[in-house]
Amino acid sequence: MTRLAFYAPMKPPDHPTPSGDREMARNLMAAIAAGGTEVDLVSRLQLHDKRGDPARQSEIRHAAEAETHRLIGALRGTGTRTWVTYHNYYKAPDLIGPRVCDALDLPYVQIESTRAKSRLTGPWADFAHAAETACDRADIIWYLTANDLITLDRHKTSTQKLVHLPPFLPTTTLPDSGTGRGPMLCAGMMREGDKLASYTILAETLDHLQSPDWQLHIAGDGPARADVERLMARHSARVTFLGALDRDALLRAYQSASLFVWPGVNEAFGMVYLEAQATGLPVVAQDRPGVRDVVYGDRPAPEAGPAALARRIDTLLARPDLRRACGQTARDRIAERHLAGAATEIIWGALTPLLEART
Repeated sequence: MTRLAFYAPMKPPDHPTPSGDREMARNLMAAIAAGGTEVDLVSRLQLHDKRGDPARQSEIRHAAEAETHRLIGALRGTGTRTWVTYHNYYKAPDLIGPRVCDALDLPYVQIESTRAKSRLTGPWADFAHAAETACDRADIIWYLTANDLITLDRHKTSTQKLVHLPPFLPTTTLPDSGTGRGPMLCAGMMREGDKLASYTILAETLDHLQSPDWQLHIAGDGPARADVERLMARHSARVTFLGALDRDALLRAYQSASLFVWPGVNEAFGMVYLEAQATGLPVVAQDRPGVRDVVYGDRPAPEAGPAALARRIDTLLARPDLRRACGQTARDRIAERHLAGAATEIIWGALTPLLEART
């Protein structure tokens, strides 16, 4: 059986803290393995500097150096055919994979990598250069969004192959459709930054709603929960906090909702959008990079503000037939483009010729 080395420099797929990165890494390992290979998580070393601290980056480099030497010895003679890195970027560059592949003469590929030439100066300059070097070394880069493709294509090497891999759910079949009735639903982690910005837009959207009997359920928790509760306080009679839900409970929430709403500030793409639409739930979100790759249906422009989101919600709440039609269209697209089976085919469609050329 073919063996592949898998590495996620930002966060390993078995990290105890839930996140979209962790979820996507797990999904990728399963999708690759479904092609008939052994996928080895070869390192759990995190190479992530979120603050732009040169001292921290120096510490990470020393740890990466030791890990590189360990892996060169550990992987030699194991039958490993290639190295797959998930999410190489300027805050978490792959300092290990390219050097291991050079030492062992292995193909090197990346999934969801980004280039950021603007970061080649400033506090992340060293890491940004390393991320660019790792991108340059990759034989194949699978990109998830059209926004990522822009800079990847602009700076790709002459022999590098770029392949579109739409974000996908970790299943080969769709869940049962929902009722299309019930409260509105949103789901998002409660933390400072982009997530709280989305909650702020959502609260302002609620101020503009004209529908008389709307209700909103919010799934999620986190360190900024008190801030979110304050944002929603003026609508406390209509808003219910569900807390953090496990996968099964969240699925039931999708299936018992009328629509899903989440503005999507700086979302890479957002797994919740795929999960909601898989149940036939229409989504209300702003037309932002990343979001537009996975949300099917009308998306108000961010500059149109919360009032535009409210108008879209009012229209959907007033027309059950439109909700059903929009939800079914989205569900069909998820079935066609965003399930694990399609991902396995896309990955191996590009990886097989690369491996065959090296035999």
